[in-house]
Amino acid sequence: MPTTDLATALEQVRALLLDGERLVRAVGTGRRRGCEPPAVDRVELRPVDLRAGRHLQAVHRTGPAVRTHNHDAAAAPAAVDALLALPFGNWHVETADEVLQLRVTKRGQAQVHRAATSRRDVSAGPRAHDRARARLLDPGDPLFAVLGADADKRRQVDAFLRQLAPAVRDGLPAAPDADAPLRAVDLGCGNAYLTFAAHRWLAEQPRGARTVGVELREDLVARSAGRAGEAGLAGLSFTAGTIADADPVPDLGGAPDVVLALHACDTATDDALARAVRWGAPVVLAAPCCHHDVQQQIGTGTSGAPEPYAALVRHAILRERFADVLTDALRAQVLRLLGYRVDVVEFVDSRHTPRNALLRAVRTGAPPTPALVAEHRELTRAWGVVPALAERLRPELDAALAAVPAA
Repeated sequence: MPTTDLATALEQVRALLLDGERLVRAVGTGRRRGCEPPAVDRVELRPVDLRAGRHLQAVHRTGPAVRTHNHDAAAAPAAVDALLALPFGNWHVETADEVLQLRVTKRGQAQVHRAATSRRDVSAGPRAHDRARARLLDPGDPLFAVLGADADKRRQVDAFLRQLAPAVRDGLPAAPDADAPLRAVDLGCGNAYLTFAAHRWLAEQPRGARTVGVELREDLVARSAGRAGEAGLAGLSFTAGTIADADPVPDLGGAPDVVLALHACDTATDDALARAVRWGAPVVLAAPCCHHDVQQQIGTGTSGAPEPYAALVRHAILRERFADVLTDALRAQVLRLLGYRVDVVEFVDSRHTPRNALLRAVRTGAPPTPALVAEHRELTRAWGVVPALAERLRPELDAALAAVPAA
Protein backbone atom coordinates (compact mmCIF):
# COMPACT_ATOMS: atom_id res chain seq x y z
CA MET A 1 0.00 0.00 0.00
CA PRO A 2 1.46 3.44 -0.89
CA THR A 3 2.39 5.82 1.90
CA THR A 4 1.81 9.52 2.41
CA ASP A 5 3.02 12.24 4.73
CA LEU A 6 1.69 11.62 8.24
CA ALA A 7 0.75 15.24 8.90
CA THR A 8 -1.28 15.35 5.68
CA ALA A 9 -3.05 12.11 6.58
CA LEU A 10 -3.88 13.33 10.09
CA GLU A 11 -5.44 16.45 8.57
CA GLN A 12 -7.81 14.13 6.68
CA VAL A 13 -8.67 12.39 9.94
CA ARG A 14 -9.16 15.73 11.71
CA ALA A 15 -11.64 16.93 9.10
CA LEU A 16 -13.75 13.79 9.56
CA LEU A 17 -13.62 13.91 13.36
CA LEU A 18 -14.95 17.47 13.37
CA ASP A 19 -17.74 16.77 10.86
CA GLY A 20 -20.60 16.40 13.33
CA GLU A 21 -23.12 15.63 10.60
CA ARG A 22 -21.20 12.77 8.97
CA LEU A 23 -19.12 11.22 11.76
CA VAL A 24 -20.40 7.90 13.13
CA ARG A 25 -17.48 6.81 15.30
CA ALA A 26 -13.70 6.85 15.37
CA VAL A 27 -11.10 4.86 17.27
CA GLY A 28 -7.44 5.64 17.95
CA THR A 29 -5.28 2.73 19.16
CA GLY A 30 -1.78 1.31 19.20
CA ARG A 31 1.65 2.86 19.46
CA ARG A 32 3.94 4.23 16.80
CA ARG A 33 7.27 2.50 16.46
CA GLY A 34 10.03 4.29 18.34
CA CYS A 35 7.62 6.42 20.38
CA GLU A 36 6.66 6.28 24.01
CA PRO A 37 3.21 4.71 24.52
CA PRO A 38 0.38 7.27 24.32
CA ALA A 39 -0.92 8.57 27.63
CA VAL A 40 -4.22 6.92 26.62
CA ASP A 41 -4.40 3.26 25.54
CA ARG A 42 -7.40 3.82 23.31
CA VAL A 43 -9.81 6.62 22.50
CA GLU A 44 -13.22 6.32 20.90
CA LEU A 45 -15.12 9.34 19.58
CA ARG A 46 -18.69 9.80 18.42
CA PRO A 47 -21.25 12.62 18.22
CA VAL A 48 -23.86 12.72 20.99
CA ASP A 49 -26.91 14.93 21.42
CA LEU A 50 -27.17 16.40 24.91
CA ARG A 51 -29.63 18.94 26.30
CA ALA A 52 -27.05 21.63 25.57
CA GLY A 53 -26.80 20.53 21.93
CA ARG A 54 -24.54 18.31 19.91
CA HIS A 55 -21.19 17.42 21.46
CA LEU A 56 -18.22 15.29 20.46
CA GLN A 57 -17.88 12.53 23.03
CA ALA A 58 -14.40 11.10 23.66
CA VAL A 59 -14.06 7.93 25.74
CA HIS A 60 -10.49 7.48 26.99
CA ARG A 61 -9.39 4.01 28.14
CA THR A 62 -6.18 3.54 30.08
CA GLY A 63 -5.87 0.07 31.58
CA PRO A 64 -9.08 -0.56 33.50
CA ALA A 65 -9.84 3.15 33.83
CA VAL A 66 -12.42 4.74 31.52
CA ARG A 67 -13.00 8.50 31.33
CA THR A 68 -15.63 10.22 29.21
CA HIS A 69 -15.40 13.82 28.01
CA ASN A 70 -18.11 15.67 26.09
CA HIS A 71 -16.82 18.63 24.03
CA ASP A 72 -19.09 21.29 22.59
CA ALA A 73 -18.49 22.82 19.15
CA ALA A 74 -16.14 25.46 20.53
CA ALA A 75 -13.97 23.01 22.49
CA ALA A 76 -13.98 20.09 20.02
CA PRO A 77 -11.16 21.34 17.70
CA ALA A 78 -8.67 21.69 20.54
CA ALA A 79 -9.67 18.30 21.98
CA VAL A 80 -9.24 16.63 18.56
CA ASP A 81 -5.86 18.30 18.03
CA ALA A 82 -4.67 17.02 21.42
CA LEU A 83 -5.73 13.46 20.56
CA LEU A 84 -4.14 13.57 17.10
CA ALA A 85 -0.90 14.71 18.72
CA LEU A 86 -0.76 11.46 20.71
CA PRO A 87 1.46 8.79 19.06
CA PHE A 88 -1.34 6.38 18.16
CA GLY A 89 -0.34 3.87 15.51
CA ASN A 90 -3.83 3.42 14.05
CA TRP A 91 -6.94 5.50 13.40
CA HIS A 92 -10.23 3.99 12.24
CA VAL A 93 -12.90 6.53 11.26
CA GLU A 94 -16.43 5.73 10.10
CA THR A 95 -18.73 8.31 8.61
CA ALA A 96 -22.18 8.08 7.08
CA ASP A 97 -20.70 7.40 3.64
CA GLU A 98 -17.12 6.18 4.01
CA VAL A 99 -14.57 4.44 6.22
CA LEU A 100 -11.01 5.70 6.61
CA GLN A 101 -8.26 3.55 8.10
CA LEU A 102 -4.87 5.08 8.85
CA ARG A 103 -1.82 3.08 9.94
CA VAL A 104 1.53 4.62 10.82
CA THR A 105 4.44 2.67 9.35
CA LYS A 106 7.73 1.97 11.11
CA ARG A 107 9.25 4.84 9.08
CA GLY A 108 6.69 7.30 10.41
CA GLN A 109 4.73 7.55 7.18
CA ALA A 110 0.99 6.94 6.87
CA GLN A 111 -0.87 4.26 4.97
CA VAL A 112 -4.42 5.46 4.34
CA HIS A 113 -7.28 3.37 3.00
CA ARG A 114 -10.63 4.97 2.23
CA ALA A 115 -13.68 3.02 1.13
CA ALA A 116 -17.31 3.89 0.55
CA THR A 117 -19.92 2.39 2.85
CA SER A 118 -23.59 1.72 2.20
CA ARG A 119 -24.71 3.34 5.45
CA ARG A 120 -26.14 6.39 3.72
CA ASP A 121 -29.42 6.44 5.59
CA VAL A 122 -27.89 7.31 8.95
CA SER A 123 -26.32 10.70 9.37
CA ALA A 124 -24.16 9.94 12.36
CA GLY A 125 -25.09 6.71 14.07
CA PRO A 126 -26.37 6.40 17.64
CA ARG A 127 -26.12 9.72 19.48
CA ALA A 128 -28.34 9.27 22.50
CA HIS A 129 -26.38 9.91 25.68
CA ASP A 130 -27.43 6.74 27.47
CA ARG A 131 -25.95 4.17 29.82
CA ALA A 132 -26.47 1.07 27.69
CA ARG A 133 -24.29 -1.92 28.51
CA ALA A 134 -20.95 -1.55 26.79
CA ARG A 135 -20.32 -4.15 24.09
CA LEU A 136 -17.07 -5.08 22.44
CA LEU A 137 -18.59 -4.12 19.09
CA ASP A 138 -20.94 -1.15 19.08
CA PRO A 139 -24.51 -2.33 18.26
CA GLY A 140 -24.75 0.74 16.04
CA ASP A 141 -21.68 -0.27 14.02
CA PRO A 142 -22.41 0.12 10.28
CA LEU A 143 -21.19 -3.45 9.86
CA PHE A 144 -24.44 -4.77 11.32
CA ALA A 145 -26.47 -2.83 8.76
CA VAL A 146 -24.43 -4.36 5.92
CA LEU A 147 -24.96 -7.85 7.35
CA GLY A 148 -28.64 -7.27 8.10
CA ALA A 149 -28.02 -8.53 11.65
CA ASP A 150 -30.92 -8.43 14.10
CA ALA A 151 -30.73 -8.05 17.89
CA ASP A 152 -30.13 -11.78 18.40
CA LYS A 153 -27.18 -11.73 15.99
CA ARG A 154 -25.74 -8.71 17.78
CA ARG A 155 -25.92 -10.58 21.09
CA GLN A 156 -24.27 -13.62 19.54
CA VAL A 157 -21.50 -11.43 18.17
CA ASP A 158 -20.91 -9.92 21.60
CA ALA A 159 -20.89 -13.36 23.27
CA PHE A 160 -18.37 -14.62 20.72
CA LEU A 161 -16.07 -11.62 21.03
CA ARG A 162 -16.06 -12.01 24.81
CA GLN A 163 -14.58 -15.48 24.27
CA LEU A 164 -12.12 -14.29 21.62
CA ALA A 165 -10.81 -11.28 23.52
CA PRO A 166 -9.26 -13.05 26.54
CA ALA A 167 -7.74 -15.74 24.31
CA VAL A 168 -6.06 -13.06 22.17
CA ARG A 169 -4.79 -11.24 25.26
CA ASP A 170 -3.38 -14.47 26.72
CA GLY A 171 -2.09 -16.05 23.55
CA LEU A 172 -0.75 -13.06 21.63
CA PRO A 173 1.60 -10.94 23.71
CA ALA A 174 2.95 -7.76 22.19
CA ALA A 175 4.78 -8.53 18.96
CA PRO A 176 8.43 -7.47 18.57
CA ASP A 177 7.42 -5.76 15.33
CA ALA A 178 4.61 -3.39 16.20
CA ASP A 179 3.86 -2.96 12.47
CA ALA A 180 3.05 -6.65 11.95
CA PRO A 181 -0.73 -7.09 11.79
CA LEU A 182 -2.49 -9.97 13.52
CA ARG A 183 -3.25 -12.76 11.05
CA ALA A 184 -6.57 -14.60 11.39
CA VAL A 185 -8.32 -17.29 9.36
CA ASP A 186 -11.88 -18.58 9.67
CA LEU A 187 -12.05 -22.11 8.26
CA GLY A 188 -15.51 -22.97 6.96
CA CYS A 189 -16.83 -19.46 7.51
CA GLY A 190 -20.27 -20.00 5.89
CA ASN A 191 -22.31 -16.80 5.97
CA ALA A 192 -19.34 -15.21 7.77
CA TYR A 193 -21.10 -12.77 10.07
CA LEU A 194 -18.79 -13.84 12.91
CA THR A 195 -15.82 -13.58 10.54
CA PHE A 196 -16.76 -9.95 9.93
CA ALA A 197 -17.18 -9.30 13.66
CA ALA A 198 -13.87 -10.97 14.55
CA HIS A 199 -12.03 -8.97 11.91
CA ARG A 200 -13.62 -5.70 12.99
CA TRP A 201 -12.55 -6.30 16.60
CA LEU A 202 -9.07 -7.58 15.74
CA ALA A 203 -8.47 -4.68 13.35
CA GLU A 204 -9.09 -2.24 16.19
CA GLN A 205 -6.35 -3.81 18.31
CA PRO A 206 -2.98 -2.04 18.38
CA ARG A 207 -1.45 -4.24 15.67
CA GLY A 208 -4.41 -4.16 13.28
CA ALA A 209 -5.34 -7.35 11.43
CA ARG A 210 -5.57 -9.29 8.22
CA THR A 211 -8.27 -11.95 8.03
CA VAL A 212 -9.11 -14.60 5.45
CA GLY A 213 -12.40 -16.49 5.44
CA VAL A 214 -12.31 -19.93 3.81
CA GLU A 215 -15.57 -21.33 2.47
CA LEU A 216 -16.35 -24.16 0.05
CA ARG A 217 -19.33 -22.47 -1.63
CA GLU A 218 -18.20 -19.92 -4.19
CA ASP A 219 -21.50 -18.03 -4.05
CA LEU A 220 -20.99 -17.37 -0.32
CA VAL A 221 -17.39 -16.31 -0.97
CA ALA A 222 -18.54 -13.80 -3.59
CA ARG A 223 -21.30 -12.44 -1.35
CA SER A 224 -18.97 -12.06 1.64
CA ALA A 225 -16.34 -10.31 -0.47
CA GLY A 226 -18.99 -7.86 -1.66
CA ARG A 227 -20.15 -7.19 1.88
CA ALA A 228 -16.58 -6.59 3.01
CA GLY A 229 -16.32 -3.90 0.36
CA GLU A 230 -19.64 -2.35 1.41
CA ALA A 231 -18.55 -2.24 5.03
CA GLY A 232 -15.17 -0.74 4.14
CA LEU A 233 -13.28 -3.53 5.90
CA ALA A 234 -9.68 -3.27 4.72
CA GLY A 235 -7.62 -6.39 5.31
CA LEU A 236 -10.55 -8.84 5.09
CA SER A 237 -10.72 -11.26 2.17
CA PHE A 238 -12.39 -14.56 1.29
CA THR A 239 -11.26 -17.61 -0.66
CA ALA A 240 -13.06 -20.70 -1.93
CA GLY A 241 -11.81 -24.13 -0.91
CA THR A 242 -12.07 -26.96 1.57
CA ILE A 243 -10.89 -26.64 5.14
CA ALA A 244 -8.30 -29.35 4.56
CA ASP A 245 -6.86 -27.99 1.31
CA ALA A 246 -7.28 -24.20 1.14
CA ASP A 247 -4.08 -22.18 1.62
CA PRO A 248 -4.75 -18.79 3.23
CA VAL A 249 -1.10 -18.23 4.20
CA PRO A 250 -0.07 -16.26 1.07
CA ASP A 251 -2.98 -13.84 1.53
CA LEU A 252 -2.14 -13.43 5.21
CA GLY A 253 1.58 -13.00 4.69
CA GLY A 254 2.42 -15.82 7.11
CA ALA A 255 0.94 -18.52 9.30
CA PRO A 256 -2.18 -17.40 11.18
CA ASP A 257 -2.09 -16.19 14.77
CA VAL A 258 -5.80 -16.87 15.26
CA VAL A 259 -7.70 -19.81 13.78
CA LEU A 260 -11.51 -19.93 13.94
CA ALA A 261 -13.73 -22.87 13.01
CA LEU A 262 -17.32 -22.14 13.92
CA HIS A 263 -19.92 -24.86 13.38
CA ALA A 264 -17.87 -26.86 10.86
CA CYS A 265 -19.74 -30.12 10.46
CA ASP A 266 -18.49 -33.39 12.02
CA THR A 267 -14.82 -34.13 11.15
CA ALA A 268 -14.44 -30.79 9.32
CA THR A 269 -13.82 -29.43 12.82
CA ASP A 270 -10.98 -31.93 13.16
CA ASP A 271 -9.57 -30.80 9.80
CA ALA A 272 -9.55 -27.23 11.10
CA LEU A 273 -7.98 -28.11 14.44
CA ALA A 274 -5.29 -30.19 12.74
CA ARG A 275 -4.38 -27.30 10.45
CA ALA A 276 -4.24 -24.93 13.41
CA VAL A 277 -1.86 -27.23 15.28
CA ARG A 278 0.42 -27.65 12.26
CA TRP A 279 0.50 -23.91 11.74
CA GLY A 280 1.46 -23.53 15.40
CA ALA A 281 -1.44 -21.08 15.81
CA PRO A 282 -1.25 -19.37 19.21
CA VAL A 283 -5.06 -18.98 19.49
CA VAL A 284 -7.74 -21.42 18.30
CA LEU A 285 -11.51 -21.16 18.75
CA ALA A 286 -13.69 -23.99 17.47
CA ALA A 287 -17.44 -24.46 17.88
CA PRO A 288 -18.05 -28.09 16.81
CA CYS A 289 -21.18 -29.35 15.10
CA CYS A 290 -22.71 -32.69 14.07
CA HIS A 291 -20.57 -35.21 15.98
CA HIS A 292 -21.19 -38.34 13.88
CA ASP A 293 -17.73 -39.93 13.82
CA VAL A 294 -17.37 -41.07 17.43
CA GLN A 295 -21.08 -41.87 17.65
CA GLN A 296 -20.69 -44.34 14.79
CA GLN A 297 -17.59 -45.85 16.39
CA ILE A 298 -19.45 -46.44 19.64
CA GLY A 299 -21.99 -48.43 17.64
CA THR A 300 -25.60 -49.19 18.28
CA GLY A 301 -27.20 -50.56 21.42
CA THR A 302 -24.68 -51.31 24.18
CA SER A 303 -22.05 -53.17 22.16
CA GLY A 304 -19.59 -50.28 22.26
CA ALA A 305 -19.93 -49.35 25.92
CA PRO A 306 -17.47 -50.44 28.60
CA GLU A 307 -18.93 -51.75 31.83
CA PRO A 308 -20.75 -50.36 33.73
CA TYR A 309 -21.67 -47.57 31.27
CA ALA A 310 -24.06 -49.36 28.90
CA ALA A 311 -26.95 -47.15 30.05
CA LEU A 312 -25.18 -44.10 28.60
CA VAL A 313 -25.62 -45.37 25.04
CA ARG A 314 -28.67 -47.63 25.29
CA HIS A 315 -31.07 -45.02 23.90
CA ALA A 316 -30.40 -43.24 20.62
CA ILE A 317 -30.90 -39.71 21.94
CA LEU A 318 -28.61 -40.35 24.92
CA ARG A 319 -26.03 -42.03 22.69
CA GLU A 320 -26.02 -38.96 20.43
CA ARG A 321 -25.60 -36.53 23.33
CA PHE A 322 -22.93 -38.64 25.00
CA ALA A 323 -21.01 -38.92 21.72
CA ASP A 324 -21.01 -35.11 21.49
CA VAL A 325 -19.44 -34.87 24.94
CA LEU A 326 -16.93 -37.68 24.35
CA THR A 327 -15.88 -36.24 20.98
CA ASP A 328 -15.15 -32.79 22.37
CA ALA A 329 -13.46 -34.21 25.46
CA LEU A 330 -11.12 -36.20 23.21
CA ARG A 331 -10.45 -33.16 21.02
CA ALA A 332 -9.54 -31.15 24.09
CA GLN A 333 -7.26 -33.97 25.26
CA VAL A 334 -5.41 -34.14 21.95
CA LEU A 335 -4.87 -30.39 21.94
CA ARG A 336 -3.54 -30.53 25.51
CA LEU A 337 -1.19 -33.36 24.57
CA LEU A 338 0.17 -31.16 21.77
CA GLY A 339 0.90 -28.10 23.88
CA TYR A 340 -2.34 -26.15 24.23
CA ARG A 341 -4.26 -24.96 27.25
CA VAL A 342 -7.91 -25.71 26.51
CA ASP A 343 -11.18 -24.49 27.98
CA VAL A 344 -14.54 -25.86 26.87
CA VAL A 345 -17.08 -23.09 27.41
CA GLU A 346 -20.56 -22.02 26.35
CA PHE A 347 -20.41 -20.34 22.96
CA VAL A 348 -23.82 -18.65 22.84
CA ASP A 349 -26.91 -19.07 24.93
CA SER A 350 -28.59 -22.44 24.32
CA ARG A 351 -31.77 -20.56 23.36
CA HIS A 352 -30.06 -19.68 20.08
CA THR A 353 -28.57 -23.08 19.23
CA PRO A 354 -28.15 -26.44 21.00
CA ARG A 355 -24.67 -26.69 19.45
CA ASN A 356 -23.23 -24.15 21.82
CA ALA A 357 -19.95 -25.61 23.08
CA LEU A 358 -16.75 -23.75 22.22
CA LEU A 359 -13.21 -25.13 22.44
CA ARG A 360 -10.95 -22.20 23.28
CA ALA A 361 -7.27 -23.13 23.03
CA VAL A 362 -4.16 -21.06 23.69
CA ARG A 363 -0.77 -22.47 22.75
CA THR A 364 1.65 -22.77 25.68
CA GLY A 365 4.09 -25.33 24.28
CA ALA A 366 3.95 -27.27 27.56
CA PRO A 367 4.81 -30.98 27.19
CA PRO A 368 2.16 -33.52 28.18
CA THR A 369 2.25 -35.00 31.67
CA PRO A 370 2.31 -38.76 32.31
CA ALA A 371 -1.11 -38.46 33.93
CA LEU A 372 -2.61 -36.79 30.84
CA VAL A 373 -1.09 -39.42 28.55
CA ALA A 374 -2.46 -42.24 30.72
CA GLU A 375 -5.90 -40.60 30.83
CA HIS A 376 -6.04 -40.32 27.04
CA ARG A 377 -4.90 -43.88 26.45
CA GLU A 378 -7.41 -45.30 28.93
CA LEU A 379 -10.32 -43.26 27.62
CA THR A 380 -9.78 -44.29 24.00
CA ARG A 381 -9.13 -47.94 24.98
CA ALA A 382 -12.19 -48.20 27.20
CA TRP A 383 -14.57 -46.87 24.55
CA GLY A 384 -12.77 -48.45 21.61
CA VAL A 385 -12.64 -45.22 19.61
CA VAL A 386 -10.02 -43.50 17.50
CA PRO A 387 -10.70 -39.74 17.48
CA ALA A 388 -10.54 -38.17 14.02
CA LEU A 389 -8.27 -35.42 15.34
CA ALA A 390 -5.81 -38.03 16.61
CA GLU A 391 -5.78 -39.60 13.14
CA ARG A 392 -5.25 -36.22 11.47
CA LEU A 393 -2.30 -35.52 13.78
CA ARG A 394 -0.94 -39.06 14.11
CA PRO A 395 2.78 -38.21 13.62
CA GLU A 396 2.69 -35.32 16.09
CA LEU A 397 0.61 -37.23 18.63
CA ASP A 398 2.72 -40.40 18.45
CA ALA A 399 5.86 -38.32 19.03
CA ALA A 400 4.29 -36.55 22.01
CA LEU A 401 3.10 -39.82 23.57
CA ALA A 402 6.39 -41.58 22.97
CA ALA A 403 8.33 -38.81 24.69
CA VAL A 404 6.48 -39.32 27.98
CA PRO A 405 7.28 -42.29 30.20
CA ALA A 406 4.36 -44.38 31.40
CA ALA A 407 2.80 -43.14 34.62
